[in-house]
Amino acid sequence: MLMIEDLQVKIGDREILRHIDLEIKQGETHILFGPNGSGKTTLLMTIMGYPQYTVTAGKISFKGEDITYMPINDRAKLGIGMSYQRPPTIHGLKTRQMIEICGRGKADPETLAAGVNFTDFLDRDINAGFSGGEIKRSELLQLMAQDPDLLLFDEPESGVDLENISLIGNSISTLLQREFKDDAGKSHKEQRAERTKMGLIITHTGFILDYVTADKGQMLYDGYLSCKSNPLEIFRCIKEAGYGECLRCTT
Repeated sequence: MLMIEDLQVKIGDREILRHIDLEIKQGETHILFGPNGSGKTTLLMTIMGYPQYTVTAGKISFKGEDITYMPINDRAKLGIGMSYQRPPTIHGLKTRQMIEICGRGKADPETLAAGVNFTDFLDRDINAGFSGGEIKRSELLQLMAQDPDLLLFDEPESGVDLENISLIGNSISTLLQREFKDDAGKSHKEQRAERTKMGLIITHTGFILDYVTADKGQMLYDGYLSCKSNPLEIFRCIKEAGYGECLRCTT
């Protein structure tokens, strides 16, 4: 469903991504690790289609269609959605209106907001005065309304306190049609014959792994994608030995 082949990306004159190959099949969720400045956000923003990230070589395909140079709005219509680490504040646009826009008039803001304890924020300007956890819930609401096939998450646990991380994590797991935990800690699985949603999640802390069962993990280091393995094993290696040593042991 998502195929990236020999992707190379620059920002200005600086090369950020080098020879990236990545395939995410229908129903799969991938976790992406990497130190600050390694190019993780650049990869997500390039997949989403931001013009300041210049593709100098390679190809991105989604649903069999070449989207390498497709505008952002067309990628969104095709079924790609993203939750940003630091989304902007938008004065004059209410959260309720944004949800209606993302859902193309088909989403009920009240129903969606109730699921993430966000009803009281619907008539506030987007992200205006929101805490880190409130911003993440606002982002999730927009994704729920859009209902994309490929979901990109840039550090979803960033700025979220421990009290809200379970809500964020379980909401992401539900969006990805995966196992989630109730308030008592009991695991539940989505009753579906087959998962169709795909996910690519950037994480630094690894907290998201307590709530989202990922199929594959990879590490982005100095612009190169490597260390394809079980995400829990990669995270254990990083915690015990650091990114550089983990990379050396797996190459």
